[in-house]
Amino acid sequence: MFPIDLLPSPFYLVDNCISVLKSVQLSRKEAPGPQPTPADFDVNIQTGTGFLPDKPIPRLPKAYSSWEDALTRAQEVLILGVNITEEDIQIRADGELWRSQIRSLPVLSINGLNGDKQLLRRAHKVLAFLVHFYAHSIPDQTDGSVLIPRSLATPLLEVSAILRIAPVLTFADTVLWNWDLINPELPVTLENINFGVELFSGTEDERNFWFGNARVELLGVEILQIINEYHNLPNVTDFASICKINRLMARLAGIVRRIEESMNAMRELVDPSTFYWQVRPWFNGSATGPSGISWIYEDGPDASTLDLSGPSAGQSSIMHTLDIFVDVDFKLQQRRYPAPSAANKRSDVGFMERMRRYMPGEHRDYLSYLANSSRPVRGLAQNTPAVKESYNALVSALKKLRDSHMRIACLYIVSMSRSTTIPPGCPVFAMMRRMERQQNQEGHSTGTGGNELSLLLKSNRDATARAVVKS
Repeated sequence: MFPIDLLPSPFYLVDNCISVLKSVQLSRKEAPGPQPTPADFDVNIQTGTGFLPDKPIPRLPKAYSSWEDALTRAQEVLILGVNITEEDIQIRADGELWRSQIRSLPVLSINGLNGDKQLLRRAHKVLAFLVHFYAHSIPDQTDGSVLIPRSLATPLLEVSAILRIAPVLTFADTVLWNWDLINPELPVTLENINFGVELFSGTEDERNFWFGNARVELLGVEILQIINEYHNLPNVTDFASICKINRLMARLAGIVRRIEESMNAMRELVDPSTFYWQVRPWFNGSATGPSGISWIYEDGPDASTLDLSGPSAGQSSIMHTLDIFVDVDFKLQQRRYPAPSAANKRSDVGFMERMRRYMPGEHRDYLSYLANSSRPVRGLAQNTPAVKESYNALVSALKKLRDSHMRIACLYIVSMSRSTTIPPGCPVFAMMRRMERQQNQEGHSTGTGGNELSLLLKSNRDATARAVVKS
């Protein structure tokens, strides 16, 4: 055999070159004219606030002072109904007086908000807080339903329809819209923001919980900028572009690690017991808490047609953005390795998609825009070996973040739900007894939205791991 015999046929070389050229041409993905920008979806990457508004939401006009006054008073006198004992005569009286005043309020028209987006956000936030204060401050509630007065239900449903958001307390109300500036003369920065303007429990643990979530949102602004930078590349196949993409993937992985560090730091700021017993119960929506009490919106549609689960970190648009960008298959619709386990299949695989209905409509539109990208980065990593390593490193960082989230959820929810150390004299003893009955019936801890928490978090973690591109 001569050395020349080891060389491939000239016909093979020509055919291979043509194949490569065709591949490059098909994958070049030139930008087809003007594309939407994040700003078109109310995503503020220029101002550095991301999914947060570029300035705090103002108080409502004087015509709506009855709503604002009711919220102020609620934070002064109301406590969780499950914590009210028979001896708490004054607390019972104050609570019933407040609720009777809510029932006697007129149904205010939202026309006076003049379609102003910031005022509509404030209206949604105030009304949603009032609904949760109303429902959860009622003592001696063990089953049945709560009638939410039309004075709250009607305007909340109308405002929600305009904002295209669920008519209940959401992540947007408690995090994205729940801040003001320490010094109004200075820019919007993490150091200049006061988070937790409205609180249920009045505890610093609750304020720090909202702060921790908001810090993730602000760290995520750079994620939005990087994704926007990726989609604005002229092409994704030449050497310079591939080098650029690898740098972008490395930056994204670094941000995910910083988010994980921020999440872990919440352990030092939020006491698990205080969070579980004094803060978290306020978040429960209709038929999602241990008691399973459903809410009926007076003069409103059937409650079964409404999204009323309450706020959840699963409604964070920044995390959905990252999941969509790397193409995490939460619904288990794609064939990936390893195959989903039996436990994965038993989990609420539609949870993440359902949580998008609790986001402001424009943010949901942005996620849809990303999901329909003509240049999905996972597909690029599958077809471009030079990008695979940096893409997989990003997925691994995201999977590690979800591992940490599982440990935190175990500390703050699963472990606390199994606690049996609460004495009968404690104000939350009645709640503990109900929790025990719920556990005996169902045998699992539930998240804010009523999902089986452990199964859900493990399924989401495993779905993230399956996004890795195999060799």
